[in-house]
Amino acid sequence: MIAAIKPSGSNTRGLLAYLYGPGRHDEHLDPHIVAGFAMLGMPDPARDENATLTELARYLDEPVRLRNSEFGKKVTDHVWHCPVRAAPEDRYLSDAEWGEIAQRIVEAAGIAPAGDDLACRWVAVRHAGDHIHILATTVREDGRRPKLHDSGLRVGDACREIEKDYGLRRLKKGDRTGARRPTQAEMHKAERLGWDQTSPEWLQDRIRAAIPHVTNAEEFIAYLEADGIEVNARRGPSGDLLGYAVGRPGDLNENGEQIFHSGGKIAPDLSLPKIKARLESGQPEEHPTARRNRPSTPWHQATDALDTLHTDLADDTHAQAHIAALGELLEATAQKAPANLRTELQAASKAFARAQRSQIRAEDRAAHAMRSAARDIVHTATGPDGSALAALLAALVWAAIVAGRWHEAKDHAHQADAARQAVRHLQMATDRALAPTLTELAGRPPRDQSSRVLANDVRAAVPDHAERILADPAWPALATVLADAEARGHQPHQLLKEAAAQRELTTARQPARVLITRIQHTGRNPAPNRRAEAARRRSTIAGSVPNQQTWHGQFPAGTTSPTEQQHQRRR
Repeated sequence: MIAAIKPSGSNTRGLLAYLYGPGRHDEHLDPHIVAGFAMLGMPDPARDENATLTELARYLDEPVRLRNSEFGKKVTDHVWHCPVRAAPEDRYLSDAEWGEIAQRIVEAAGIAPAGDDLACRWVAVRHAGDHIHILATTVREDGRRPKLHDSGLRVGDACREIEKDYGLRRLKKGDRTGARRPTQAEMHKAERLGWDQTSPEWLQDRIRAAIPHVTNAEEFIAYLEADGIEVNARRGPSGDLLGYAVGRPGDLNENGEQIFHSGGKIAPDLSLPKIKARLESGQPEEHPTARRNRPSTPWHQATDALDTLHTDLADDTHAQAHIAALGELLEATAQKAPANLRTELQAASKAFARAQRSQIRAEDRAAHAMRSAARDIVHTATGPDGSALAALLAALVWAAIVAGRWHEAKDHAHQADAARQAVRHLQMATDRALAPTLTELAGRPPRDQSSRVLANDVRAAVPDHAERILADPAWPALATVLADAEARGHQPHQLLKEAAAQRELTTARQPARVLITRIQHTGRNPAPNRRAEAARRRSTIAGSVPNQQTWHGQFPAGTTSPTEQQHQRRR
């Protein structure tokens, strides 16, 4: 059941004329009142031949006229309109049931609290089988205005209870973090101008696409302007950026002026303060040695950053930060992926935008590694090789699954559903990206004896999933990956255990494919030779130790030289 509150100005008579009229397509059948304030004194033009719409409007507006005659400042925004619609598959509701539902809606909204004889006047009109319209005038009998703040949220909660009590289709509970839905005027304008999206939708996509490219708010504004978006930046006397609004080129009002939309109105997480918190959450520049030790490409770096996601969800503020950054990484990947994958990845990114935000405040600094990986991807000049991209996409699938589970645990129904939609698109992109790699691997399988040994490794490393893995059509390709890794000095048994620990296999559609991407990522480099590494360390230490003759007088009183420390340990 959906209840949509619509403030409707001051023309009570005009709204009644629509409710009792034939409708735009003659869809209004038998309009009549099913509930209202002080029913005994309220005329129903559909049931009383002596009653008129004007008389009903005057009855509803009476408290408004009394207030306006007593106070100098007149009330001009007193009409409150709330259509309430059942789902198409819901059962037929009687007039009495709709009347009870209307009563619960106005009580929840604050229009007519239970037991309040001085509440606002209202009426519920039914003119179709599946919905009613509630009209109220928002001046109470005592001349005060009702408290309607957060009424939409309360009405939504009441609808969820009504669905349960009346056995109707159960909808998801809202949390006020969703993007604003386009108005009918915006949709009609987009259709008239031949646009696929309304202006707010188009602008939201451009803003999200810009975020991975920039590191601060000023860069963000400059990027939007360079992308051809009209930007109205609000600045303080010192020149500091205080807010922004954006406009789509060609979206003009009747006076030929550009129409602007503030970022926070386009989507709650696109306000300037929230964007600044995300952009400026990076850590200071790292030491050059750490940079040399990072994975060889941004694609590998991003996969490694995703590997820590499931361990970072214990703290809610960290979890929210990582999920928001995951959306940025999805957007960056979609921008740089090969053309044959871009449509699915863009759809995944768009779906996941709803999963990025909740009412939990994010500790954005916790997600610097993932956000840094997204920025590195959009700034890289070269695309990924097949195995690196497949590994990243498989990691994104698992990350979106983990994010969806976290939202489910927090009862974030809309976000969990958005994550599931993203997973479906990501799985399709992953299958497409992995296909050439599977073909190449299957074309050079290891010898039968080696395959049997590797199959035993699978049974020993992941016994609970071994039969599914060995029955997977991708098993020959996995055997090739394990053989390649073994040739580089890795132990297949250990690689399998690590891969299975990183991504649980129970929910994997094709466990062998999951293991292929994981092992190709973790086993891509030769395994370190422990003996050679130990010898290198010994030579490094020996080369850094000063000559024995220079030690005298070099150490502060009460301390000993490294050689003396070694002799003491031997003694």
